Amino acid sequence: MKVCEKVQRKGTTSYNEVADELVAEFSTADAHFSPNESQAYDQKNIRRRVYDALNVLMAMNIISKEKKEIKWIGLPTNSAQECQNLEVERQRRLERIKQKQSQLQELILQQIAFKNLVQRNRQAEQQANRPPASNSVIHLPFIIVNTSKKTVIDCSISNDKFEYLFNFDNAFEIHDDIEVLKRMGMAFGLESGSCSAEDLKNARSLVPKALEPYVTEMAQGSISSVYVSSSSGSASNGTRFSNSDYSNGGDGMLATSSNGSQYSGSRVETPVSYVGDDDDDDDDDFNENDDDD
Repeated sequence: MKVCEKVQRKGTTSYNEVADELVAEFSTADAHFSPNESQAYDQKNIRRRVYDALNVLMAMNIISKEKKEIKWIGLPTNSAQECQNLEVERQRRLERIKQKQSQLQELILQQIAFKNLVQRNRQAEQQANRPPASNSVIHLPFIIVNTSKKTVIDCSISNDKFEYLFNFDNAFEIHDDIEVLKRMGMAFGLESGSCSAEDLKNARSLVPKALEPYVTEMAQGSISSVYVSSSSGSASNGTRFSNSDYSNGGDGMLATSSNGSQYSGSRVETPVSYVGDDDDDDDDDFNENDDDD
């Protein structure tokens, strides 16, 4: 109980600080009772009890430990409050799962579309017995800006040709390469859940075996509740689109419009790594020698 009270009073402390204070308190109180030769044993015993108490408090989520720092979280609440907190945490984790499913499904669509495009281009080259003309090739990634023929467009390019600024006096649409490939049928209609048995077979052959069940679910349309194939919305004057909105490293584009506009795209970046809130590789247990180094 004394360990809990000390951590609560201090708010932030360390194992050695708590242990030293308790050793000092008990040593002073028992100095006239305990012989000198037993004091070393008593100190070690007190430190061991402090170590055990801190681990129990951490297991009960009353305190937290980051490196050598101990922080007070709070005493357990009543059952109703605890149930509510658990429900909030459950919803948070379900939302994370939903987002990861959506991202995974979009990455699967991208892989299928790209591989299908490569196969189509390879077949076209074999039939023509020559590579395509250089002026007929569109390199990935790319975006397409669509607007009326009557629209007046003012284009400014930065000196390094990395940034483009477009001003439109009329509504316009922006489509990224993935959206264009989907409209070309490169994703076999998986994005809309309208995929024939033959297309499903071809799509499954373009992904690793472990991902084939996801492709089947997408073909059956069971992903509609967690997957949005494209995003669109209105953009008023002053809306800016950065290069990260369209591609994984392509030239950037900034666009403004005095009227409504729409962006339609579904490219997502392939995650290199993810470090979640719970992904801490540090040792969470207390060590009696934590502060001794």
